[in-house]
Amino acid sequence: MLLSDLVIEVFRANSFLLAEGDELTRPFGLTSARWQILGVVEHAPAPVANVARIMGLSRQSVQQTADALERDGLITYQDNPHHRRAKLMVITPRAQRAMQRIREVQARWANTLAERYNEAELSTTLAVLRRLNDPGGARDPQHHTETVEAPT
Repeated sequence: MLLSDLVIEVFRANSFLLAEGDELTRPFGLTSARWQILGVVEHAPAPVANVARIMGLSRQSVQQTADALERDGLITYQDNPHHRRAKLMVITPRAQRAMQRIREVQARWANTLAERYNEAELSTTLAVLRRLNDPGGARDPQHHTETVEAPT
């Protein structure tokens, strides 16, 4: 029961963080979804499938967002020397400037929010979430074999 309550709170926290991210990035013409993708390709060019895997998102949703980023001049697609069809997303200088400004705003936001918690709470929460997100530790091989019928 306690873990189920934690899962619900993680879902709620995700909604809160996405909404806050949308507010933080709006002045720069971005959304949380766009910010997430730019945050990955800012470090190194990457194909859509890799970004999706890193972020735990579907390839299709990342592709749609990436295409919008390209239309808005925030990424370009370049040939991938390792895969003919999987182009690399590359962040543009315009997007780099926006990401720098967002980092500054986000740091102030995070520092203000962090004042509500002590270091031990944050460390424990981080450790639990990392373990929960560990694909080798959280998956029950029996989990997806059970069929549950919807109520009629």
